Amino acid sequence: MATILIVEDSPDNMKLFRTLLELKKHNVVGLANGDGMLDTIEQSRPALVLMDIQLPGKDGFALLEEIRNSPHRALKVVALTAHAMAGDRERALAAGFDGYITKPIEIRIFPEQVSRALEGERVTN
Repeated sequence: MATILIVEDSPDNMKLFRTLLELKKHNVVGLANGDGMLDTIEQSRPALVLMDIQLPGKDGFALLEEIRNSPHRALKVVALTAHAMAGDRERALAAGFDGYITKPIEIRIFPEQVSRALEGERVTN
């Protein structure tokens, strides 16, 4: 299937996301923060990045900007976040995220949301 990069600082969330996606035969690369993200993208060539917005160090918006200003600017990046207040989804999409999935995720539909994002569909909930 596809290589997916997950940038997520919660070890429990990372384990859950990795397990659900590996069950669907995806190759998952994980980072706990944005350190080395562009190098990881260069090496692993993911088809999709799932990125937490609230991260230690640089937040997801700053990391998205790094991606969009790099040779990998066309990479699909979906916000995977607990930011679920009014206007957060619109702010994330306006900033250039290709989708917006809230945490806690819905385990039954998460793999399908990721599949749709891989196909280029804008996934939101």
